[in-house]
Amino acid sequence: MKLVLALAFAMLSTSVQAANITVIDGNAKFPEGPFVEKGILYYAQYGASEVDMWDGKTRTTIWSKDGSGSNAVQRFGEGFIIAGYDDGTIVLTDKAGKTKVVVDHDDEGNKLLGPNDIALDGKGGAYLSLSGPWEPEPIVGKIVHVSADGKVKVVAKDIHYANGLTLSKDGKLLYVNESEANRLIQFNVADDATLTERKLFLRLYELGEPPSAYPDGVKLGPDGNLYIGEYSAGRILVVDPATKKLVKAIDVPSAAAPNLAFSADGKTMYVTAVDDKSGAPYPGKVYAITDF
Repeated sequence: MKLVLALAFAMLSTSVQAANITVIDGNAKFPEGPFVEKGILYYAQYGASEVDMWDGKTRTTIWSKDGSGSNAVQRFGEGFIIAGYDDGTIVLTDKAGKTKVVVDHDDEGNKLLGPNDIALDGKGGAYLSLSGPWEPEPIVGKIVHVSADGKVKVVAKDIHYANGLTLSKDGKLLYVNESEANRLIQFNVADDATLTERKLFLRLYELGEPPSAYPDGVKLGPDGNLYIGEYSAGRILVVDPATKKLVKAIDVPSAAAPNLAFSADGKTMYVTAVDDKSGAPYPGKVYAITDF
């Protein structure tokens, strides 16, 4: 009991409501999987099955497919790579957002189950999480690597709902949120993009969060810390990867804060948030936070 109280006090003492916060999209439908390039924010809308860009003034849809459940987007070559959670696809587009390639099976001949989040490997390819089913189905989440030419290779299996993922600064470690296990795990990254030496990195309750805390997206911040978005709360947890200690928690006025991205100068954090988790289209917002 003393340990639980101490952890709870530690969490409260480091949790801060985001002060300089602006709503840049107040009509988002489960926004997810964002990235920033040349001052433009790109993000998926799972509840609308589309990908949008925001140039500082206007939101424009650049890709859509009914029933796709688009959940993440990243630059891929001259075009984009998009994770279609609901229809089990990885989509590669041209620079205008027109679909070029649709992949729905991995290299072992299995259907892609729940493509969720994307992390570029810095070498022209990308890692992508396949969540697998929700509880209480079998634990079959995977990580796949997508090469620059669109070939999909399974590099990790048996993950309890694979979700957000990000590489360490030196590219030698891949961090993955294992959401249904309420924890963050890590892999060593080999030169050929394969993953080895799976290890537990941390459990969210060790940071003072409740046992049910649900990690969603994760990004490496401009300060070198890991920023973990929670689906179970409107909160971003900031963790020092060297010590595995909580640096601070940043709260937003929404029920969930599943994912985030940073501006090129590192001065703005964009947070995708959900206000109503009770059912589709899962109304939410996209926030811009400065001085975080």
